[in-house]
Amino acid sequence: MSAIIVNFALKYFSDCMNIWIFNHYALPPVYPGGTRHFDFSKELVKRGHNVKIFASSFLYSRLQEVKQYGEGKVYQKEMFDGVEFVWIKTVPYSQNDYKRFYNMLSYCKNVKKAVEDLNEKPDIIIGSSVHLFAVNTAYKLSRKLGVPFVMEVRDLWPQTLIDLGVSKLHPFVLLLGYLEKKLYSKALKIITLLPKSAEFIASKGVPGSKIEWVPNGISLARYEKLVDDFPNNERFTLSYTGAIGKANSLQTVLEAAKLLKDEKVLFRIVGEGPEKENLLKFKEENNLYNVEILPPVPKSEVVGILKSSDALIFNLEESPVFKYGISSNKLFDYLAAARPIVFSAKASNNPVDESGAGITVPPNSPEEFAKAVLKLKNMNKEELREMGKRGFEYVKQNHSIENLAVKLENILRNTIEQYAES
Repeated sequence: MSAIIVNFALKYFSDCMNIWIFNHYALPPVYPGGTRHFDFSKELVKRGHNVKIFASSFLYSRLQEVKQYGEGKVYQKEMFDGVEFVWIKTVPYSQNDYKRFYNMLSYCKNVKKAVEDLNEKPDIIIGSSVHLFAVNTAYKLSRKLGVPFVMEVRDLWPQTLIDLGVSKLHPFVLLLGYLEKKLYSKALKIITLLPKSAEFIASKGVPGSKIEWVPNGISLARYEKLVDDFPNNERFTLSYTGAIGKANSLQTVLEAAKLLKDEKVLFRIVGEGPEKENLLKFKEENNLYNVEILPPVPKSEVVGILKSSDALIFNLEESPVFKYGISSNKLFDYLAAARPIVFSAKASNNPVDESGAGITVPPNSPEEFAKAVLKLKNMNKEELREMGKRGFEYVKQNHSIENLAVKLENILRNTIEQYAES
């Protein structure tokens, strides 16, 4: 019996991976923002692995620092459900200007100091491309520590800037283009969130065998009770949770609200971002008593907002980059919440249409958006409930975090083996 226990222990610990993830903007659910890496890491920890996430403690959603550092200190550690966050001190900023660039660079500088001070060695490093400077730092650290490097592509830089009209010859675009090409070549594996971005990455000369699709996922345990728990609101309530920026096209929502002022409809926007002041001004100027614009809440409280909603809002400005698809945490939260969705975006994939979980309208069309809202409002509760259930079943089958974590685990283990054999 003792021999069996020893053999089991040897196998268990030999299979255990020490995984480091470098994502400037990663967050646990106690803060408002994306929790992709926390959710994956929590599942990996359950499967016996150790995970460290290196993230800035300056919250981009609130533009505020949430930690205090002693003199000369640039990092601190904190555990969340077995996942270790290494918080990195970064330069604060108040708007999307040069100080935000300094914030990025300070993350890179201070995360190197933190790694040096920790004096530890992982089995593998993942660099996530919320910005390429963090990914480049992750690559440099992987070389220094002698471990394999995996690149996660969340946004296609610099292509996203080019599609927004920035010149291909702009110095910043050229810098990002250099980093993109370099990092694609240096990564042993490239993980992409977008369903069709593999085509774009392959067009840069990257072998298809090097690219893996691991979309965003949902921990369904948070949402299962919502499937049959539909609200009884006095006004038909539609909610949006997340960033309030130009890309989110929330001006369209307020213009639709203006068209529906005489209906028993409430539009609720929960979040923060550079366009918030403009929305508040529009609301006041047009006396939109059917609109609420509220501060952001921690991810752990988002479920309560979704639960109290009759329908949910997903909006994106039209952009050429969406031809590679979308993989939005927010959208999968909405689908898992079992509420109908008004989907206003133009992308090569449309989970709302694919699942039958809502109504799709063209971007930047307040009239069509308003028509979709009225159509949902005039449905009975059972029709709305069935529409929401279809969304829940869709994410259960395609975006369960438990299943996706197994896929990621296998990719990382195979990458470590490939590195050892090279």
